[in-house]
Amino acid sequence: MPGKVSPDELLAHVFDRTGADADETILQGPANGEDAAAIDWPGGDLVVSSDPISLAASQVGSLGVYVACNDIAASGADPRWLTVVILLPDESVPIETITTGLDAAASEVGASIVGGHSEYVDQLTRPLVSLTAMGAAAEFIPTGGASPGDRVIVTKAAGVEGTAVLAADFGAELGVEDAVCDRAASFLDEISVVPDARVVREFATSMHDPTEGGVAAGLVELARASGVRLDVDADAIPVREETAELCAAAGVDPLRIFGSGALLATVPSDSAADCLAELAAAGIEAESIGTVREPAADAGPALELGDETITEPVQDDLYPLWEAADASDEA
Repeated sequence: MPGKVSPDELLAHVFDRTGADADETILQGPANGEDAAAIDWPGGDLVVSSDPISLAASQVGSLGVYVACNDIAASGADPRWLTVVILLPDESVPIETITTGLDAAASEVGASIVGGHSEYVDQLTRPLVSLTAMGAAAEFIPTGGASPGDRVIVTKAAGVEGTAVLAADFGAELGVEDAVCDRAASFLDEISVVPDARVVREFATSMHDPTEGGVAAGLVELARASGVRLDVDADAIPVREETAELCAAAGVDPLRIFGSGALLATVPSDSAADCLAELAAAGIEAESIGTVREPAADAGPALELGDETITEPVQDDLYPLWEAADASDEA
C-alpha cells in the first residue's frame, strides 16, 4: 500500500541512523510527527524540510513549492530559500512549465530558489520534483508542543487538496456536475498555509501541516508528537460543500483525504478567541475544534474524534481509489 513509512519502521530503521552525533546546535532532529528540522542559528532558528511531489507537469512546480514551504511555515518560520531537484521521464515533458510554476509560487511565498539539479530518468512515467525548503524563525514551533488545556484550531477546511485531486482524477466518472468539479479544482490555489501560519505562530504552542491521511492523520500525528490526547468535535471541522459532494460520490471520508491547505494548531485556551479574530481579520477561515487533554492513565497519546478513538497512523482514503483505477486499466 502506498503512503508514508510507518512510525514503527522509522523508529527501528531511520531515527537512530543519522550520521555524526548531534551537537548543541540541533534543536529538532528526526522524530515522529515532526516535518522539519531546526538548527540554532545566529539571529534565530534555521528550519529545514524536504518533500518530493509527482504530478502533472502543469502543477508539479507550484504545488511542490507550497508543500515544502508549508512545513517551514508550520514550524514558525518564514520560507527564505529553496533547492530543487527536477527529474523528467523524457524530453516531451516541458521543463519550462515546471520552472514557471516554481518561479511563480516561490515569488508568492517570498522564497528564493538558490540551487538544485535536473536530469532525465527514463524509468519515470511522470515528472518528479523534490524540494528542500529553508527558513528563519524567531522561535521554532514544533509539532510536539501541545499542552493540556490548549484549544485545537484548524484553518480553511478539511480535504482542500484531496477535493481538487478527486475532481481532477475521478470527477467525470463520479457523476458530479462540471461546475462543482471546476470549483473544486480551484482549491489548488489555496494549498499554501504560509499566510495562515504567520498569524497563528504568534499564539501557537504547536502547529502541523496535514498531508496524507488528511486532517484526521494530522491530528493523530500532533497527538503522538506531543504525547497528549486530543478531544475533537468531528462536526466542528469545516468541510466545504464541494468536498462533501465529491467525497460522498466517491465513498471516502473528507477528514481522511489529502489535507494540504489546512493548518492545525494548538493555542492556549485564553488566546484562542484572539487567534481566531486575527485570522478572520486576515481573511482566513478558521474554527476551534477541540481541546488538548492529558492521556488516559492506562493509554498513550490518542485522537478522540467524536465517538472514535484513533491511536495509529491513518491511511489516506484516496489510495484505494487509485489502486482500483490502475487495476481496471491493466484489465
